[in-house]
Amino acid sequence: MGPDLKSAVEAWLEQRGGGSRRAGTAALSGHYAKGGRSDSAIDLDAYLAARLPATHAATLRVLSEIAERRPDFAPASLVDVGSGPGTASWAAADIWPGLGHISLLDNNPQFLDLAARLAKSSTHPALANATARRGDLMTGVPTASLVIAAYALAEIPESGIAAASAVLWTAAQDMLVLIEPGTPAGFARIRVARTWLLGQGAVPVAPCPHATACPVTGSDWCHFSVRLPRSRAHMHAKGASVPFEDEKFSYLAVSRSGTPSGGARVLSPPLDQKPGLTFRICTEAGIEHRQIARRDRDAYKAHRKAGWGDLV
Repeated sequence: MGPDLKSAVEAWLEQRGGGSRRAGTAALSGHYAKGGRSDSAIDLDAYLAARLPATHAATLRVLSEIAERRPDFAPASLVDVGSGPGTASWAAADIWPGLGHISLLDNNPQFLDLAARLAKSSTHPALANATARRGDLMTGVPTASLVIAAYALAEIPESGIAAASAVLWTAAQDMLVLIEPGTPAGFARIRVARTWLLGQGAVPVAPCPHATACPVTGSDWCHFSVRLPRSRAHMHAKGASVPFEDEKFSYLAVSRSGTPSGGARVLSPPLDQKPGLTFRICTEAGIEHRQIARRDRDAYKAHRKAGWGDLV
């Protein structure tokens, strides 16, 4: 997390007092394991200490990829759908310092109040002056050049994902970003949304390097991972001894303009063995296993630093 958000979270937790947050964190983990996102009984302190760092890291990773793929994209406005504590808004403000107006949209009044309080402490004008509005993606989403629904689709049955995608795509004047947990269920929601959106002419920005049918089928799922350091509060809340955490996520970014990136997306950690490197990649032709022989020095040198999630 950036220093602004870190300070805002620490100030909130300090105001709320000390004490163990392990019980709240355990309940939160169980809630997420069942596919939920938020409810009226959620422990906000546990969420800030144990969940926000991971969702922020995943969102920042996704938005960084978009900025790399579309360096000319400079959103004038953002709608953060299912904002929670405003995680996606903080990440977007880090990636696009010139970001204009931000709308925070959530149907949980506790989360919405928390998001507004945290945002006001930011030095970024769009965050400090963000509009907080109670609602959800099925009751109407205001238009913006960038619409983000991060960890928000879990509350919608799979049969309703296409309808939700329609609402989000109508609101997105330029770019739509969907992020879900990197689980089979999370990816299933992303895949349904992708199919509908591409049918409406949306252009994949990431992670898909092509606009053809998704080659990931059956029990397989497309997901990625980001490693983040754990703060002392994070470690205590989770009862963890390892100073880092790996957050798995699935995502999709689509635009109303441009063309797919082409190339190939690395779908899993590469195998580095004596003969060389083996990559499992997604291409326009489908999923392939590409081998780079160590003896092919130029190709090996060009690929040896490529990792899971990279575009090659």
